[in-house]
Amino acid sequence: MSGRLAGRVALVTGASRGIGAAVAVRLAAEGAHVVLMARTVGGLEETDDAVRAAGGTATLIPQDLRKLDELEKLGPVLHERFGRLDVLVANAGILGTLTPVSHMAPAKWDEVMAVNLAVNHRLIRTLDPLLRASDAGRAIFVTSGAGSTPRAYWGAYAVSKAALDMMVRIWAEETRQTNLRVNLLSPGAIRTKMRAEAFPGERPDSLPPPDAITEAFVALAEPACTRHGETVTAR
Repeated sequence: MSGRLAGRVALVTGASRGIGAAVAVRLAAEGAHVVLMARTVGGLEETDDAVRAAGGTATLIPQDLRKLDELEKLGPVLHERFGRLDVLVANAGILGTLTPVSHMAPAKWDEVMAVNLAVNHRLIRTLDPLLRASDAGRAIFVTSGAGSTPRAYWGAYAVSKAALDMMVRIWAEETRQTNLRVNLLSPGAIRTKMRAEAFPGERPDSLPPPDAITEAFVALAEPACTRHGETVTAR
């Protein structure tokens, strides 16, 4: 299949819906073989159908990312199947509860930190060798403006994104002399389920759909991309 990502192998987390699903379909349409990862089997199958409709191919990995120790197996599994990984799109994340920091239940706080931060650390650990094995490894982490500006009641989500940003930027410094390019991407206000949870009074049709920002992901995933250690705004 021809395209800007022809022959590349790309892993997308949170690929069962929203931004993850839209990005996976776009990467496949550009020629990449996409590895779809999420815990919802039905959602993964819907994304797989869309990938095939776009002329692409996919491998499905149904997995609950919160089971952190199981993520350690991901790198070896992908190595056995593909021998390398060209693109990582670390998109999976949760909002948690919007409440005062002093009111947030410790279990809810820990869950947000696990999904939005610890999961991405485990992905870096297990996938770093595979991305370095690519001739042009590309890692893209989905972040949020909430991590850079204090906003009342957004405690766990904002803190997790601020920590994610620093972790990714540090990894970018550690890989600066390699073929790997590591960046953060902030989607902005997009019509997603998480956005609706955060802003229940907002009209969904006033926001662009996830498809509208997929070009930003393709640009960072291309072998020709030279950006590194940057935070890119999708729109």
